[in-house]
Amino acid sequence: MMLVGSITPVSVYAQSLSERASTATSVQQASSSNDATPIDSQVLNDWKLIWSDEFDGPNGAPVDQAKWGFETGGTGWNQNELEYYTDQTSNAQIQDGNLLLVARKEAYQGNQYTSARLISKGKFEQMYGRFEARMKIPTGQGLWPAFWLLGNDIDSVSWPQCGEIDIMEHINSEAQIGAHLHGPGYYSKMAFGQDVTLPGNEDFGAQYHLYAVEWEPDAVRFYVDDLLYFTVSVNDMPSGRKWVYDHPFYILLNLAVGGNWPGAPDATTVFPATLSVDYVRVYIHNNWTYTRHRT
Repeated sequence: MMLVGSITPVSVYAQSLSERASTATSVQQASSSNDATPIDSQVLNDWKLIWSDEFDGPNGAPVDQAKWGFETGGTGWNQNELEYYTDQTSNAQIQDGNLLLVARKEAYQGNQYTSARLISKGKFEQMYGRFEARMKIPTGQGLWPAFWLLGNDIDSVSWPQCGEIDIMEHINSEAQIGAHLHGPGYYSKMAFGQDVTLPGNEDFGAQYHLYAVEWEPDAVRFYVDDLLYFTVSVNDMPSGRKWVYDHPFYILLNLAVGGNWPGAPDATTVFPATLSVDYVRVYIHNNWTYTRHRT
């Protein structure tokens, strides 16, 4: 979940699931209509669900520990974040069929805020497929919700050599969300990245949206509400740079408070702030060849 340079946002109403071109390498221009083309049923039938969490436990229950672990601590996470991530149900719990990640303004372990950061590392790790989450994000100065993937070899090769796929990041009350791809020689401000807005600059936090990535051996494509807005392919790699998306990645969900990118909360920020996740699902495509890409 890294900072990238400023990019002019475009409308998310770009290309429907049934219209997508496999060779797309750029953001499509906005449609004049706010109505998305219906998803073709045969396209949906090409996908096989292999993992999910529907968060359908009883109210107040903790997350399923067979699927998720916690990263805890309050050291800033290399971004000068202000929260202390806990494994407490006050910061992560099931409620009405949703996972709630709750950021609170409270003193804890020397930090002034608490929140939660969930990872599937060591429990579910996957190379290639469609990763999606239906979520309602919080907005407000200093808030930084994210849904992303990290290479499972991070402990041996470190970041950014492990690779990172940011499916959705949002800061403050901005009208756009961002998608980013980080790897060796193209990370932070040099990362591949694209911001995207909704028609009329509608607030992403006003309702639930479906955030997804489709990752195959030679390309990664980013979607909002099943509409394609950004693609990065192996052919986009700068000379001498390595395409590192050829091994399993794990899932992360977190709600950061403060940090280098959003800045600190202010008097207008409402706490508690909640990231609501309806579900997380992972699919594989029936017609893709699941082999490792080699440079």
